[in-house]
Amino acid sequence: MSAPRTLYLSTFAPTLGSGRAMRTYTCVRALATLGPVDLAYVGYGGDGPSPEYRAIENVAFHEIRSSRGLRRATLYAAKRLQGVPPMCCRGTSPELVETARRLADEPQRGRVIAGDTAAATALMATARERPFIYNAHNVESEYVHRNVLFRPISHATMRSFERRLLTLAAESWMVSRTDIASALELAPQARLRYAPNVVDVSAIASLADRQSESGAGDPRLMMVGDFTYPPNRSGLDFMIDGVLPLVWEAEPRARLTAVGRGLESWTAPDPRVETAGFVEDLAPHYAQAQCVVVPLTEGAGTPLKFVEALAYGVPIVATPLAAKGLQVKPEVHYRSGSDASTFAAGVISNLRHGGAEMASEGRLLAEREYSVEALAAAISL
Repeated sequence: MSAPRTLYLSTFAPTLGSGRAMRTYTCVRALATLGPVDLAYVGYGGDGPSPEYRAIENVAFHEIRSSRGLRRATLYAAKRLQGVPPMCCRGTSPELVETARRLADEPQRGRVIAGDTAAATALMATARERPFIYNAHNVESEYVHRNVLFRPISHATMRSFERRLLTLAAESWMVSRTDIASALELAPQARLRYAPNVVDVSAIASLADRQSESGAGDPRLMMVGDFTYPPNRSGLDFMIDGVLPLVWEAEPRARLTAVGRGLESWTAPDPRVETAGFVEDLAPHYAQAQCVVVPLTEGAGTPLKFVEALAYGVPIVATPLAAKGLQVKPEVHYRSGSDASTFAAGVISNLRHGGAEMASEGRLLAEREYSVEALAAAISL
């Protein structure tokens, strides 16, 4: 008898380039080590599957072409009347619902996984007949509560919807133990599993043991992120307006490189702040950095760029919010800065004294807790 086939449903194209995309990619990678996977996706946001996805063994791809018109508008309106927030039903289409149901009913079907809130919305109506797993990227109602971008969405509406989703799902995968606690407070009957955000640690060469490069050029800081995401932009503003002026008082040659999409039309206020845009290979940029900064002051979940920096073994300075969902300890795996003054002090310390021991501990933590292999173990049956 053939092994059960997992169905993973996504309303985004299987490509890389964002934290959300990396979450989907690593989950599919981990699932494929456990058995065959059918990845059904809507091609929103890319042409996928990208070469990284094509290289995964044990995965079959099923593209869903969503139509526009009266049927989709009617479905959208019906979901809104059922109390589904716009961000959770915008990607739902009749074709998505029909394909999900057809594939879920195929012989030898194993677990059915909704990879985002819109995909979960498509599965909720038949959850009792076709149980599904919800792969959460955040506790969304916390994000709505914090982030000014989504203030038009009622916090109460999002909490009500998310409570219903967490209760209906056969199981929900949460990215952190902090999110598990928040989800249980919201939906005490929810069935939850810890499934952390991870990166492909085995493919990343650690820089933790490199020799200090102090004096060999300008000290370089690095911030990585999708700068179309408002929390990343506010974090960059925090660096430029609050942190860097204090760093420059002590280390006037220090430079910050911001790597990621969303800054193409942005002009840096100081020539010591550089932008690299979206790059296919981050390794050269990590190799040049004496310190990685994760200056998040708003948002939810666990930032994958923090996990990635741990894997590269580069000294890190982060806010408590950025570290909140991770199993990291300040002064063991990273330096913590809760405001501009303490953040700048952490940066200056890394630039002057390095952080080799913390970087090595961070790499070990990434291997143990935040690798694809660790995720596969966490989600195995």
